[in-house]
Order: sequence, then C-alpha cells, then structure tokens
Amino acid sequence: MQPYRFKTISDYHQFRGLPKPEHPLISVINFESIPYIRDDEPKAILQDYYAIALKNNVNCRMKYGQQDYDFDEGAMLFIAPGQLFSVQADGELTHTGWMLLVHPDFLWNFPLAKTIRRYDYFGYSVNEALFLSEKEELTITSILRNIEQEYRNNIDKFSQSIIITQIETLLNYAKRFYQRQFITRQIANSQILERLEELLNAYYDGDAAAEKGLPTVKFIAQSLNLSPNYLNGLLKAQTGQSTQQHIHDRLIEKAKERLSTTELSVSEIAYELGYEHTQSFSKIFKSKTNQSPLEFRAGFK
Repeated sequence: MQPYRFKTISDYHQFRGLPKPEHPLISVINFESIPYIRDDEPKAILQDYYAIALKNNVNCRMKYGQQDYDFDEGAMLFIAPGQLFSVQADGELTHTGWMLLVHPDFLWNFPLAKTIRRYDYFGYSVNEALFLSEKEELTITSILRNIEQEYRNNIDKFSQSIIITQIETLLNYAKRFYQRQFITRQIANSQILERLEELLNAYYDGDAAAEKGLPTVKFIAQSLNLSPNYLNGLLKAQTGQSTQQHIHDRLIEKAKERLSTTELSVSEIAYELGYEHTQSFSKIFKSKTNQSPLEFRAGFK
C-alpha cells in the first residue's frame, strides 16, 4: 500500500478536521484540537514539510522508519520532509502539547533553508526522541506560542524574518537539550559504548572484514538499533569522536596488533581488515600513526 502523502499544510488541516491554516506555509497546532484518530488512518504517512512536535500524556503509538514507540511520557520529535511514519491509537486520543509545521517554501531565500539540514535530529528515530525537563518544556512552548502569535497578527514585511528567527532559536535550544540528554543518560550511553567496542572487536577479529570490507557507519548503527545521526551525536558528546573515527581507531589497533605479533605481510593484513588495495590501508595507517606499516613493524625487531 502506498503511503498517504500530505503535500501541503492545508491538506493536513483538512484531513484532521482542523480549521484552514491562517498561513499556508506555517502552522502551530494544539494537540487538544485533534481529539481522535480517524477510522481510515493511513498505515504510513509522508509529509512534504517539516514537523516538530512536543507531546505529553499520549495514548497513541508512532512508527517512524522501522521503529515503534509508545508515548507514555512527554517527548519532542523532529520529522523532515519525506520521512515515513505512522500514528496508531484506539479511537479517542488523550494527548496534550504542540506541533509546528513548516513548509520548505517558507524558508526560501533565508539561510535556514540550507542550514536546517545540519540539525542531525531530523534523522533520529522515534525511540531517540528528546525528553524535556519541565523548565525546558516551558522554553519550547513559549517559542511555539510566539511563532503562532506572530503569524496570527497582521502579516508585514518583518513577519517572516521574525518567525524564522524564532524557529532557529527553537532548533538551537533543541540541540542544546539533546546534548544535555546525551550527558545525563550516562548509564545507557556507557552500555552503548561497550556494545560498540564489542561489535568492532568481533568484526575485526572474525572474517567479517575480509568478507564484507570495512564496517560502515550505517551497519554499526543498525547493529546497535540506533540511527546513524543519533549514534554519531552520542559518541561526539561522550568521546569527542565520530562513529567513523571509532571505526578507524579500532582498525589501527588491530593493524598494530597483527604487525607486531604475526608474520603476515602488509597486503595480507590489509585484506584481513577489509581493504582490497594495500595502498589504501598503508595511507590511512600512516595518517593515523605517522609511520608506514613496515616502519611500525621494524620498531619491534
């Protein structure tokens, strides 16, 4: 079955039984105005606009990508145009909170049209939602109400700039709050780091590298049941290094181990670690250690 596609914000308002939006390219919606899930609710939904939702006390489930998530506590979600999701509930909804819908055309000719793609959390899965403290929630709610008030006023030549500034402020606060979440969830994050180390060790110690090549960021993230962007953000917050840097660091450790403890040739080691061409392996080894593989091995003789 093809996903149900909302091309415009007006389409969404009409589908949910809401009044026509006051501005065709931006809308702030109070979830209390959506009292029920339709009997013909689509199994999968696509939107041609950005959606930022702050949900509380929700009795519905969302599916985003391949992940299911049950909103039994407040959470903040970020969905970019073209990302697949669905909403499931049994009839009447009991949820509070706010949702901001922004069509990309509203951002046209402003720097945010390009920079909005740099906010990694638009690629996070539902199970990687942002959980806010009461104080943080008040900050986000205040910004959303400011946006709503601005477009409800008489639109003038300053309105769009003011609203976009508010959107940028909201996005930057969300980035700050995500960094806080990475830090405050130390136990869960430490477990992820441990699983990452175990995964990389198993990959390089077994036949996977020789058979499949170097592990990709996507493969590592999927193996940890995380989105690539979320894993990257978590690792940078915890260790200062990206997922790719962790992959390369473990590669160099394994290369050093083989160079110092075996008689395998450089080309054999390169192949075992996932490289088809010895030159590529030697290049990254030297970039990380300031020595060629042979120079490193000579230090042990």
